[in-house]
Amino acid sequence: MDESARSNAPQDIDAVREHYRAMRQEIAKVIVGQENVIDEMMIALFSGGHVLLEGVPGLAKTLLISSLARVMDLSFNRIQFTPDLMPSDITGSEILEEDHGTGHRQFKFIKGPIFANLILADEINRTPPKTQAALLQAMQEHQVTAGGNTHDLGHPFFVLATQNPIEQEGTYPLPEAQLDRFMFNVLIDYPTFADEVAIVENTTGSDEAELTSVLDAAAVLASQQLVRQVPVAENVTNFAVKLVRATRVNSGEEAAAAKEFLAWGAGPRAAQYLIRGAKTKALLDGRPTPDLEDIRRLAHPVLRHRLVSNFHAEAENVSKDRIVSLILDEVGS
Repeated sequence: MDESARSNAPQDIDAVREHYRAMRQEIAKVIVGQENVIDEMMIALFSGGHVLLEGVPGLAKTLLISSLARVMDLSFNRIQFTPDLMPSDITGSEILEEDHGTGHRQFKFIKGPIFANLILADEINRTPPKTQAALLQAMQEHQVTAGGNTHDLGHPFFVLATQNPIEQEGTYPLPEAQLDRFMFNVLIDYPTFADEVAIVENTTGSDEAELTSVLDAAAVLASQQLVRQVPVAENVTNFAVKLVRATRVNSGEEAAAAKEFLAWGAGPRAAQYLIRGAKTKALLDGRPTPDLEDIRRLAHPVLRHRLVSNFHAEAENVSKDRIVSLILDEVGS
């Protein structure tokens, strides 16, 4: 690294942290409490990952995501997933258009709502698998294919999806291949008593909070690039990989809790996201490199949607989070 790069690095890191603090301050104008939820979503965004947000209705999932879009000054589209939604309703389609000057007809691609920086996929489990699959290429490759032609999406590109965990009638559970595309599965719970009082007071008066944009698309991309440059100690990487491998049943490396409660474990993408998330968390906390505690902190949102419980776990009502905690205790001991 040359001297100019070395001298500019701390300033860049300070800028990312300042953006993070400013974003938290702006979001707090409309979202009361839920600090862990906001932290996990912002870690994913600065890491360049997608988020599956899960919670019962009325917990401001949609408001949180739309507020993020306003604070980040990104193009934003909301897609309401319904049983009759078609893949072309998301990606766009080609139409036959006539040139009035020449009289010739040609196909023209009309972009769908997925062509935005931030996509809210609302109630993603309400639409059939064929439509859910339309997101796969976009989430992984940042491209869509229509009429045999490939169209690039803009950068940055985030998919923040929501689903209701308690009302499963008429829903289509996301397949494992789709779930694996999400960096985090973030759970949003009921607010505390004090937070709920503040919510009622803030939303039943005449004043409406105005949010200020903190950073633009170029700043988001620069922050993601800076995250990738954060160094990681070998023992931290080894711990992340060891933790993921401990979830794989019949691998010879599985933890006792995995052998007892899991049918399938997590793939390599889980370890990648653990390291990317740990790098981001360290950067936002003002630390030069992540440590083992960062891996432990992010283990639940990274792993909970990548594990498949067996019959014994379901019969005993053992949650995915409980299984992750048991594996963490065993691997970290």
